[in-house]
Amino acid sequence: MKKVLLSGVKPTGRPHIGNYFGAMKQMVDLQNTHPDAEKFFMIADYHGLNFIQNGEEMRQNILDLALDYLAIGLDPQKASIFKQSDVSAHTELAWIFDTITTMPYLMRAHAFKAAIEKYTDSTPAQRSLSSKLEQLPEIGVGTFNYPMLMAADILLYDATHVPVGQDQKQHIEYARDTAEKFNRIFGEAFVLPESLILKDVAVVPGTDGQKMSKSYGNTIPLFATDEEIKKSVMSIVTDSSAGMPKNVYEIHKLFRPQAELDALYSEKAGKYKDLKEALIADISAFIKPLREKREQLAKNKEAVLAVLKAGGEKARAKAGAKMEVVREKIGVKLY
Repeated sequence: MKKVLLSGVKPTGRPHIGNYFGAMKQMVDLQNTHPDAEKFFMIADYHGLNFIQNGEEMRQNILDLALDYLAIGLDPQKASIFKQSDVSAHTELAWIFDTITTMPYLMRAHAFKAAIEKYTDSTPAQRSLSSKLEQLPEIGVGTFNYPMLMAADILLYDATHVPVGQDQKQHIEYARDTAEKFNRIFGEAFVLPESLILKDVAVVPGTDGQKMSKSYGNTIPLFATDEEIKKSVMSIVTDSSAGMPKNVYEIHKLFRPQAELDALYSEKAGKYKDLKEALIADISAFIKPLREKREQLAKNKEAVLAVLKAGGEKARAKAGAKMEVVREKIGVKLY
């Protein structure tokens, strides 16, 4: 069977270097290391509706993410780059999956469990799920139901492999379970996808030592200006008791070979300002060509939109063929 790779990113804001080294770089690597595979890189805008509910902001975020994809090196000649909302089959198939999925099954999803803990007072260990559910006016159906939309994203394209980090493996398990259940009820229609666990995916620390995340406000933007880079790096929390600025080092090792970096930190031991300035220089040198390429691409919005339109046409053709099979299987296709 021909290998089919699928990956997607939600258009929910400006990317940072943690996003790049944690996921985006791997998308570019896979594009180049699997030349014979069919590849789909999606802007997951319908998933993004769980977070962005402003039309103008969403439009800008979609365009920005398309620019980001192209600036980091995704090639529309090698992969289909498209937005989820251009393929209506995603939501159609998600509804079909809803009809064979139980609520208790969806309640086991990590995102739903995290939402419960966020919005409820779960201090008593014995507190029942039902009592927690009574406190959940803030959790949207989209958050509860997103695993079925994600399963549709994956299964529509007969994706054989989906690159994820270890913490996202459940997404693929849900897609496999759903494919197996549909095939059992209606007959064979879906390929069972495999998770492509990226063991070497970097967990990039933020400027405060926690995992780099927009929600923590501890990021270094991927396309930052030199001034933004300087401000972010100089704000990195250092721990003098560790004998070296660990947070600075953990970020720095993304940009220099280990041996060279160790020699630098040995030579500049205790000189935290010098080490931060070296990190600023290395990040700036890395980001500058990406930023300049993105700025150039942004001058031709129509060309970027043309990439999305062309990718959407390829994705619709693939998804449309699958939906013909699905409609036949479930008995709604009469002519």
